Amino acid sequence: MTPSGTPRPPGPRRLPVGVRTVGADERLSIVDHLDELRRRIIICIVALAVAFVAAYVLRDPLVRALKHPLPHGSDSALVTLGPAEPFFIIMKVCAGCALLLALPVWLYQAYAFVIPAVTEQSRRIMLIVVAGVSSLFLAGVAFGYFVVLPVALRFLIEFGDGLFISQLQAGPYFSFVTAMLLASGLMFELPVAMLAFARMGVVTAEMYVRQWRVAIVVIAAVAAALPGGDPFSMFLLMIPQIVLYALGVWLARTFAGPPIWDREAWAGVRGGDAGPDEPDGARPAG
Repeated sequence: MTPSGTPRPPGPRRLPVGVRTVGADERLSIVDHLDELRRRIIICIVALAVAFVAAYVLRDPLVRALKHPLPHGSDSALVTLGPAEPFFIIMKVCAGCALLLALPVWLYQAYAFVIPAVTEQSRRIMLIVVAGVSSLFLAGVAFGYFVVLPVALRFLIEFGDGLFISQLQAGPYFSFVTAMLLASGLMFELPVAMLAFARMGVVTAEMYVRQWRVAIVVIAAVAAALPGGDPFSMFLLMIPQIVLYALGVWLARTFAGPPIWDREAWAGVRGGDAGPDEPDGARPAG
């Protein structure tokens, strides 16, 4: 019922921040889709704002945590070269942490907008996918922070230690750390990307297996192109990527759909379709 007491017109039932439920025989208009998109965008903006406020409240521990991977004695050497630089650096750190915290909410809102009218089983699967994407990203960030960054910073700062006096600028340092953590988190999404391509039918698990040498070369090139660029951090990034590539092959083999070039034939075989002039059991040409 509406506030005026009149019956509410029929339409999709919506939850405040959840997945809208749409019947199999219902169709949403363009206005309904735009209204849904606007609501999802507002939720994402609110989540980012709340995460930014939380990061700003905890700005001092966050800055100290990002300085922690520096070699012992180097964390006090961060310098700023302008009166406004500390302010902008702290804003940048808070914005990066807010993006990290709001990422799971963004992923869920994207899922809730795109998958409105699916079975409950598919919804559970999609929730697992969203949780897996968020978990892999956070695992990549943690791996970069605890494993890669200390090794890369020690190598880069102490390289040529007897030839130079190193003074680290705070701005470039925090940009380096943020880029390294973001890249490490995104690299851990490799199995999800492989599964997505396999589900679309662009590639198959057998193609992943046959092209494993090419995959290792690509992984090495991406690891070398990251902000560190030193051989130690490159090697540390390659190890989990090879393991994640194997995981992606298993996911593609287990959950992939038929490839694009076989879908028409596959659909004909499943549906038993035959043309009026075709004998029963005829198969489409490969």
